[in-house]
Amino acid sequence: MNQIVVIGSSNTDMVVKTGRFPRPGETLLGGEFFMFPGGKGANQAVAAARLGGHVTFISKVGNDLFGRQALEGFRKENIDVQYIIPDNTTASGVALITVNGDGENTIVVAPGANNHLTAEDMIRFTPAFRAADIILMQLEIPMKTVDQAITIAGKMDKKIILNPAPAQAISSEMLKKLFLITPNETEAELLTGTEVKDLSSAEKAASCLLDSGVQNVIITLGAQGAFFKSKSQQFLIPSPVVVPLDTTAAGDVFNGAIAVALSESLEWPPAIDFACRAASLSVTRMGAQSSAPYRNELI
Repeated sequence: MNQIVVIGSSNTDMVVKTGRFPRPGETLLGGEFFMFPGGKGANQAVAAARLGGHVTFISKVGNDLFGRQALEGFRKENIDVQYIIPDNTTASGVALITVNGDGENTIVVAPGANNHLTAEDMIRFTPAFRAADIILMQLEIPMKTVDQAITIAGKMDKKIILNPAPAQAISSEMLKKLFLITPNETEAELLTGTEVKDLSSAEKAASCLLDSGVQNVIITLGAQGAFFKSKSQQFLIPSPVVVPLDTTAAGDVFNGAIAVALSESLEWPPAIDFACRAASLSVTRMGAQSSAPYRNELI
């Protein structure tokens, strides 16, 4: 039984539809209201669990209604929640989203308890690392926490997957310890200085990351698919053609899926194809975690 440990954020997304954005000081009567479970870490943990992974999630939520709802949801997904500790000092993370009549949105995120997931927590949770085969992380928690987690996992020779989102700079020491990095075009440009606009530029950016010490690189290219490069091979896996409804969390589903495929020792081409198919199916549905497919839907 191969174990996947996901370390990252948990949020509640609250969405209001309105005809237009309010001006400063103005109150508008909006339309429909939606509330979805979200957060990149939680999205990836749920995606991996639905696709057949044995998942432990390390996160922090507030000791409040949103935190309790999140924990209940993770348990329903058969995710191990023993390392999710409610924080009595702050609220759970929330994202406040306004969507206008043109489909444009404005988003304000209050990280809340996500910012309280500390490097010291990673040291306390060392038993989770020891039991893991794959460690999957993103960047919606403090960078010091990510650094500590990578240090611990690296000393244990675990396979570390980093989804470098939201885009920000990453130290060379962190990059050298990664088994796999999975940026999209924007994130790859920030990390390498190369604007990714086609396969040639994707290859150049991936080469730069390999030169930085990363073992394997996947640059996700949206509807085009995913470009893979290592020291010994490179190729593009195209995505299935679908009519997108909501692209929220497509990248998170991809990362959860690739973690599952690698935990099952799939070779790179079928592993990436599996992840592309999962992500493509997710964009045909509304919501973040709610859009993640189940394993039997990909057969």
